Amino acid sequence: MEIIRCGWREKDDLYQKYHDEEWGKPVFDDDTIFEFLVLESFQAGLSWYTILKKRPNFREAFDNYNYKKIAVYPVEKVEELMQNAGIIRNRLKILATINNAQHFQEIQAEFGTFSQYIWSFVGGKPIINSPKTLKEVPATTQISDALAKDLKKRGFKFLGSTVVYAHMQATGMVNDHLVDCHCKKNAAI
Repeated sequence: MEIIRCGWREKDDLYQKYHDEEWGKPVFDDDTIFEFLVLESFQAGLSWYTILKKRPNFREAFDNYNYKKIAVYPVEKVEELMQNAGIIRNRLKILATINNAQHFQEIQAEFGTFSQYIWSFVGGKPIINSPKTLKEVPATTQISDALAKDLKKRGFKFLGSTVVYAHMQATGMVNDHLVDCHCKKNAAI
């Protein structure tokens, strides 16, 4: 019997593995949430597939997403990252990652964890949508608008509503698997 998946994951095994094992599954640990914030901010204007292919390079280049270390990157590290062909070499996005790591820790100090802060926007549990087609999956919602606005107010960069909604999907704050997808059918709702 053929396994049915969301149509966007058809590119190759890398996409399929990400779809089956990560996308839409709730993430509550700050380290993984920060990783996805970094990846999603670099994805702005690019395809997720491009970022996914470079994910191991990002992990190595950004010290395994150690936000405490990233928050204090010196100018020399920025220049090193600008020479790294394995990642997206965009100075503004690199500087935004450093900036966001600093603000990430401020939110941790205020809320106990970044997870508690971000999950509060969905009442602490995933929003389960039931799209029948990819066209029914939104690019933004009122919640992603509110979260993006609050992040911007707190000093975050490269995290507009579209990027934030993609982050919400990636970390399972929202489950947008199509209704006939095996991931939707196997999800504990």
